Amino acid sequence: MTQTDPQEPKQDLPSTSATRVVASTFGVLVGLAGIEHGYLEMLQGDVATSDIMINAIGEANKFWSEASERALTIIPNFLVTGILAMIFGILVTIWASAFILRKHGTLVLFLLSIIQFLVGGGFAPIILTILGCATATRINKPLLWWRTHFPVNVRGFLAKVWLWTLLAFVFVFWYGVKTQILGSSLDVTATTNLVQILGYFMVGLMLLSVLTALAHDSQKQLNL
Repeated sequence: MTQTDPQEPKQDLPSTSATRVVASTFGVLVGLAGIEHGYLEMLQGDVATSDIMINAIGEANKFWSEASERALTIIPNFLVTGILAMIFGILVTIWASAFILRKHGTLVLFLLSIIQFLVGGGFAPIILTILGCATATRINKPLLWWRTHFPVNVRGFLAKVWLWTLLAFVFVFWYGVKTQILGSSLDVTATTNLVQILGYFMVGLMLLSVLTALAHDSQKQLNL
């Protein structure tokens, strides 16, 4: 049976700081990834795109043969696409870090991120956008479900490791980006496999970061 806490939830909810940190971090990563995609697209110059689906890394700028940063753009020009991706990347980064708690802050973040996606901001960040915005909807909300469906010991352990989980995710995210762009000291096949493995770890840690943050904040609500 699932062990639950006898305490009733308090009426005055605490600031769910871990949830806010995770949601903001995801948003900032989305914005920075958009800036990175935009810069690589700008390097390709004032030339037309051949399709709505593009590779942010041009052939002349590849550090290894399989380097690719897939993206979608509704703008048929690499230079303009890159400029817009960087502009909206900056806006997403600023909004996620400073204004996510504003009224309609989550909606604005979602809309800015979608626009970034449509102007060359990359495919991977859209997953972070959806999960980050979903997480943001739980900021300063009563987390009753977590207290009734997770055993106390499990929730307590998850609550203690939320920050380490988030830091691990950020490291794997940027190491994966670095490897995707610059390659590694391994051969092409091994590097390609490494990128795939990092992608699996990234998804797992991304989900775990949300889970541990919610566990932390559900515990915090009980202690106030």
